Amino acid sequence: MDHTANEMMTIAAARPLRNEDVCFVGIGAPSAACNLARLTHAPNITLIYESGTIGTRPDVLPLSIGDGELCDTALTTVSVPEMFRYWLQGGHITLGFLGGAQIDRFANLNTTVVGPYDAPKVRLPGGGGAPEIAGHCGEIFITMALSPRGFVDHLAFITSMGHGEGGDHRQRLGLKTKGPTKVITDMCILEPAPETKELTVVSIHPGVARDQITEACGWPIRFAETAVETPAPTAEELETLRALQERTRRAHAA
Repeated sequence: MDHTANEMMTIAAARPLRNEDVCFVGIGAPSAACNLARLTHAPNITLIYESGTIGTRPDVLPLSIGDGELCDTALTTVSVPEMFRYWLQGGHITLGFLGGAQIDRFANLNTTVVGPYDAPKVRLPGGGGAPEIAGHCGEIFITMALSPRGFVDHLAFITSMGHGEGGDHRQRLGLKTKGPTKVITDMCILEPAPETKELTVVSIHPGVARDQITEACGWPIRFAETAVETPAPTAEELETLRALQERTRRAHAA
């Protein structure tokens, strides 16, 4: 079945999710990926949204963390302070999903400003809970479309810590979690190199050439010697994702 680049990104992000994961879900592409996993290979995954909904099983994708669909289908809803203090900082969340306006080669994220902080070209929505999620979830997946504007050589502002300056920077700062372990884009999947923690292409999506990836990245991107082709979406994955998106479209158009 034919598929779009965005569908490939969502499906590739869903596949590594495990049945036993407790996942802190972001709105947008992360929400689509997590719910696709729940509807296919990981039916018992525990999805948690920042508003305090635990074990939510939405029939349609939420517009925001305050969408009533999340609370209506959750096992329980707790206060935001409890969510962050007990669940997140207490080490109970295995995986967090994040996105950003900009990312650098060490998977640090910027969602604050483009340009100088005191006189920015663009002021972005800010960090919200992302800095805490980046620091306290067992590991982090990042979903972003690959583009020179988004994948930049240097961040003027780091909102959420990835691997900092690379190497053992997280450990030197006292962070005990893994940090970003995958960056899933519409062209490829990147993972941090074991020693340097520099993002490296490990899987290339079907129909994408290496030159396209190189041109879309703001730094000289590296390819793993063992880089493979991402398996194409299956009929089940595409049908489930499209049905979810269609239900969402109808619900939000009503």
